[in-house]
Amino acid sequence: MNVIFLFLAPLGGLGIGLALVLMFLMEWLYPVAFELSRSGASPGKRVFHIKVVMDNGLPVTPAASLTRNLLRVADFLPLAYGFAIVWMLVRRDGKRLGDLAAATMVVYEPTPAVRPSLQGVPPLTPSVALPPQDQAAVIALAVRAPTLTGDRLDELAALAAGVSGDAGRSGPEVTRRVLGVAQWLLGHRA
Repeated sequence: MNVIFLFLAPLGGLGIGLALVLMFLMEWLYPVAFELSRSGASPGKRVFHIKVVMDNGLPVTPAASLTRNLLRVADFLPLAYGFAIVWMLVRRDGKRLGDLAAATMVVYEPTPAVRPSLQGVPPLTPSVALPPQDQAAVIALAVRAPTLTGDRLDELAALAAGVSGDAGRSGPEVTRRVLGVAQWLLGHRA
């Protein structure tokens, strides 16, 4: 904030007036602008994977965002956020005054897990003859693969590692080979 004054002070009274207007806009409209963006979060909130939404889970409205941010003054007074901290600790939902007045809440938004893809997995002939139920199980694993995390897929593929000749082994390469057997069972040939 002091940088603004350094650059605008040489303009005299006009520069100080512009600096005050810019500081006001940054203090009051900066959080509102980011909360109304697609992400619903300021850069600081994005770092911690949290965002502001309405109590019903919908994106925050302009009126609600403005209300919750204007009431930051009430949270600050008295005792420099001391009252707000106590208020949030005694409330079961942990909301501050601004969130109560605006019917908003701050929620955690986990980052989506990287999902493995079957694209580019070369077909692999099974190392043993598979009965129909084992074939169905391997194909079911391949169908579910895009919905699983990499670690979970590796864990499940280790259970079926015998079909690719990798019994007792696990890891991404074993998973790739098991999925290759699924590709072969689905009729894909090299």
